[in-house]
Amino acid sequence: MRTVLRALATAAATLLVATAVSPAPAQARPEPKAPEGFVALRSVDPTIIQEMRYTTAHTFLGERVDGYRQPVCILTRPAARALHLAQKRLLRQGYSLKVYDCYRPQRAVDHFVRWAKDLDDQAMKGEFYSLVDKSRLFDDGYIAEKSGHSRGSTVDLTLVRLPALPTRPYRPGERLTPCFAPKSERFPDSSVDMGTGYDCFDTLSHTDDPRIQGAQRANRQLLKRTLTDVGFVNLPEEWWHFTHKPELFPDTYFDFPVDRRSVAGR
Repeated sequence: MRTVLRALATAAATLLVATAVSPAPAQARPEPKAPEGFVALRSVDPTIIQEMRYTTAHTFLGERVDGYRQPVCILTRPAARALHLAQKRLLRQGYSLKVYDCYRPQRAVDHFVRWAKDLDDQAMKGEFYSLVDKSRLFDDGYIAEKSGHSRGSTVDLTLVRLPALPTRPYRPGERLTPCFAPKSERFPDSSVDMGTGYDCFDTLSHTDDPRIQGAQRANRQLLKRTLTDVGFVNLPEEWWHFTHKPELFPDTYFDFPVDRRSVAGR
């Protein structure tokens, strides 16, 4: 019995020593917050419609994008204030801005890159890149490893004629129609007719493509002219893509999540 007790005591002592020297479990790293200078667009202008596509499955990936926790538009304060000025002008003309994407975390861009390298995943080709070979998405400039959106002053947006109608929810697995098809055949977006849908990987998305005429061209020019007047610069390859200049953070690519908590109180 004495031998058994001595063995138990030795084992207990060994366990105590092991417990004492074992490292504490790793704590989850806190998510980064947006620095001062970023705001939620709704706090600057609550009238601008927000349809944050990357929080849904209606994307060229066919799923929600990494880093998009909540459907909230986050921008640098100067960019948000400029959109407010543009919105005031458009409201007087019977239109509203509608944003599809604003600040984009680097982890979302990384998600785009992983998807683009997976040539077997072509679930959404029928809508977003039906005429483009997926192996050319990098070479043709549709996907890149860095995005100006991650600097916080770039926004993807369109125009909506008032009174605004809601966009119906996308149903995963529904029949896909090319993004450059006539508006009556495309996914029923509530925006005016811009000639293509949002995120359309096609040269028809070039803002001044000469094949876009009539009301479609007039709508693009109204959007471009209004935003240019308040300090935005359009990306010629995408009618929906604008960057406010000068950028508040011209050299920094942020990775805080798209979440109200990232800009709490702002």
